[in-house]
Amino acid sequence: MLRSIDLNCDVGEGMGNEEALMPFISSANIACGLHAGDALLMREVVKYCKRFGVAIGAHPSFPDRENFGRRNMDLPTEEVYALVLEQIELLKSIAVEEGASIHHVKPHGALYNMAAADRNLSDAIARAVAAVDQSLVLYGLSGSVTEKSAKNSGLRFAHEVFADRTYQHNGSLTPRSEKNALITNPVDSVQQAIYLAMGTSIKSVDGQPIKLKANTICLHGDGADAVGFAKTIHYALKEMGIKIAYV
Repeated sequence: MLRSIDLNCDVGEGMGNEEALMPFISSANIACGLHAGDALLMREVVKYCKRFGVAIGAHPSFPDRENFGRRNMDLPTEEVYALVLEQIELLKSIAVEEGASIHHVKPHGALYNMAAADRNLSDAIARAVAAVDQSLVLYGLSGSVTEKSAKNSGLRFAHEVFADRTYQHNGSLTPRSEKNALITNPVDSVQQAIYLAMGTSIKSVDGQPIKLKANTICLHGDGADAVGFAKTIHYALKEMGIKIAYV
């Protein structure tokens, strides 16, 4: 059986590289205005996705443009629900106007990481996704509580892994505040992507083997050489006989 993996990328964040990224990814997470982007950029990226056959996803965030959505915020769950709902509906309306539809939702930054460990927060996000369209796929950290929230709301869940981030022994991401959070060597990142796509164990920061379920691999559109990195991983996976397709 042909093994396949989704390559998703966070876009619409003002980097200006979206069109160049499209040939190498299969799904796009479009910033919805609260951490980056705006309606005009969302529409532009939706058009690129439609042209290249890339799945369109909403990338909702805490209202935190100053910190690029990477600051933890303690908001009531109903406020989180309303914020996420509003952002998804905005992208959905733009997509519909462009003759397209949205496929998935992936929370951004601090919202994503907090939800991975906070069931109430995850539930609020999943409820908002389901309220828009129960056929949408919720992307979340592989093995996190977000999976249970998605299933409880009748949503499909995509286990997301990262090519350019290190992991703790419990499967959580190393916090960005720590110096070893990012994998800066492209060769190491590509190798990790291949291992993850093949279902092979990788090593945590303390050298312990961990095995993660992987449906989709995240590529960050705001990286120093995001397009080159996406291209390298795309072709490396294809050379291994792995099909790149959205979930």
